[in-house]
Order: sequence, then structure tokens, then C-alpha cells
Amino acid sequence: MSVGLKDIRAAAQAIAGEIVQTPCLFSRTLSGVAGAQLYLKFENQQFTASFKERGALNRLLALDSASRKRGVIAVSAGNHAQGVAYHAQRLGVPAVIVMPRFTPHVKVVHTRSFGAEVLLHGDNFDAAREHATRLIRERGLTFVHPYDDPRVIAGQGTIALEMLDAWPDLDVLVVPIGGGGLISGMAVAAKAINPKIQVVGAETLRFPSMYAALHGTAPHFGEHTIADGIAVKVPGAITLELVRQFVDDIVLVDEGDIEEAMLLLLEVEKTVVEGAGAVALATVIKHRERFAGKQVGLVLCGGNIDPLTLSDIIQRGMVRAGRLTRLHVQMRDLPGSLAQVTRVLGEANANIDEVHHHRAFTTLPVQSAEVEFVVRTRGSEHIQQIVAALAQAGFTASVRNTEI
Repeated sequence: MSVGLKDIRAAAQAIAGEIVQTPCLFSRTLSGVAGAQLYLKFENQQFTASFKERGALNRLLALDSASRKRGVIAVSAGNHAQGVAYHAQRLGVPAVIVMPRFTPHVKVVHTRSFGAEVLLHGDNFDAAREHATRLIRERGLTFVHPYDDPRVIAGQGTIALEMLDAWPDLDVLVVPIGGGGLISGMAVAAKAINPKIQVVGAETLRFPSMYAALHGTAPHFGEHTIADGIAVKVPGAITLELVRQFVDDIVLVDEGDIEEAMLLLLEVEKTVVEGAGAVALATVIKHRERFAGKQVGLVLCGGNIDPLTLSDIIQRGMVRAGRLTRLHVQMRDLPGSLAQVTRVLGEANANIDEVHHHRAFTTLPVQSAEVEFVVRTRGSEHIQQIVAALAQAGFTASVRNTEI
């Protein structure tokens, strides 16, 4: 079964009223950062915080009565799982979800809350898929593929219909790529509506499966990525052919680029996205010369992230921006020395988060100490002012931030 504009429009009618028609808004501040006019599609505002609902619902609606009664099964690291579980529950269809053992806890909890039977199996998607295959044979369940299914692809393509309806003059769509369901559906719709529009895929450097498939090279994978939602090692057969036909290019971004984009979206747009949800913005910022001056539509495809992971990303971002730093200060190990240093830091408007006093773990002479301060600052220039103030007071200080 091929996928065309007719299928995507039919999917839009089928799922209308059952998914959120999320806003697609112009971001003045991020446009200034990127040097292009950026329009953000907030798919992280779906009920399950991901675009995956669209394709999952469109596939479930196509089940016959016998298949609905037996139930469905899906394999997912989280977002597809939640989309299938939520809409299966609404439609009264039993759902089994197989997830890798190390799936973020928040995604497991949310999936179970929608009434699905959740099975944690294997260390990766492939192992989970093998287990699901056995269950399909044993229970007669219908497999709802996360991306390589025409109805799923058509459902995801409805995002492009909404974006181009809101902003018909867009020059480029930048779309995250995992297995390819989202970008292939969107590219089919966008090119049918406006053949001149460019569709650019955004993929992680650690999981460049679609990029490698298009370029005929052997992909090299990292152990993990912050964009776990698109950490796919093998693209779909259907999606690969659609990407070959309709996608103009694929661009790779690394972990630091993604983290920076996540933090920007949090600070500027006051919106939480997971790693995959920030990949499109990371692409435009890293490759700004490619998109300079153009009207660019970005898909913020999901917002499911563990709060502890988000906290780590915020802290790492503060370090990169110079707003959180580690100072190592040398001093005589005498009463009052530490008080002198903290006084200088206070007068320099440095807010102390942590203090670690080292006597044994140092190469300084006996009766000397090295104290590590973690301080909040206004940025890199402020850090240099603090170091200068300490030097003026007679203390040698150095900045020892771990490279991120």
C-alpha cells in the first residue's frame, strides 16, 4: 500500500476531534538566535505529549471487529507505546506493549496508566521486537508498527497539513528522524501541497541509520543518546523509499547541540521537550547558514522526559553558559581563611551552591588547603571578575569546569 496526499487527508478526517490540533507559532526570539524565521509545531502538547498518537489512532481505527477483540501489540521505548495504549483504551481494544528494560520510568508509568499490559524485555528495541513477535504468534495479536506502516505514516503526515494550513509560505520543514514515519508522512503531504518546499531530516550523530542508508555507508552507533525517542538502528522499508523520493537532505547533530536546544526551548518558549523534540531546533542552530533568511517550520515532536534527566540538562547548560562554575581556591589552612574567601565571593555577587574543603587530596604544602566552590554567576565575564577579586585579596583561584 502506497501513501499519498489522499491517504493523509483521509487520516486527518478520521482522527479529527480525537487528537489535539496543536499550535504552530512564530518564535521571534529563537528566530533571532537562528537567523531565520522559525515556526514551532508544538506536538509536545498532545495528551500523551507526542505526535505518535496520530499514527497510532489512524492504525487502530482501521482494525476489523475480530482484530479489535483479540487486541494489539506494540514495541516502543515510550511515545508510540503511550499513543497506542491511550487510544486502544478509548476504543476498548486490549493492548500489550513491549518495552526495552531501560525505558525511562516516566514512560513506563504513563503507559501502564492507560490500561495496557506492559512487558519489559531486552536491552534494546530489537530484543523487545523479537519478544513481541513471539507473542503475536501465541496470542493472535495485531502488530501496530511504530513507523513502517502506511496508516501510521499517513497519520503522522497530518502534521504537515496543519502546518501548511497555518503558514502556507514556509520554505523548509525540519523534521526529526528515527524510523522515518514522521518525516515520510510529512514529506509526502508537503511536497503534494507545495512541490517547491524543502524537507530536511534531523538525525542524531549517534544513531544515523537513515542518513547511512541514503548514503550507502555503514552506520556507527553510540551506546545511547539524549534523543532516545529516535534512537533507531534500522529505518523502515516503506519509510526509506518515501524518504528517498520526497526528502531533500538529512543533517546530523550531536548531543551538546541537542541539549542546548532543549534548554533554549525551556528558557525562551517555556516549553519542555525531550531530546528528540529538540533535534529540529538543534539542526537549524548548528547549520544556520543553510537556513538563513528562510521561513522554517520545526516539529517539537515530544515532551516526555524524566525530571531528573531534565535537571541534569539544565545544570549542564548552566555550566556551558558560565552561569554555574567550579572555582578552586588556594589558601593557608588557618582560622578565618575560609571566611575571608566567602566574604570576597559575596562582595563579588557570586552565590555559593557547594563547598568542598581539601587538605589531604592536594599537592599544596602542609598547612595549606584547596577549597572547591560551586558558584552561580551571571556568565563568563562575571567569572573572570570573581577570579580577579580573589587575586586582589591574595588568593589564587582557578576555574575547573569539566568539558561538556
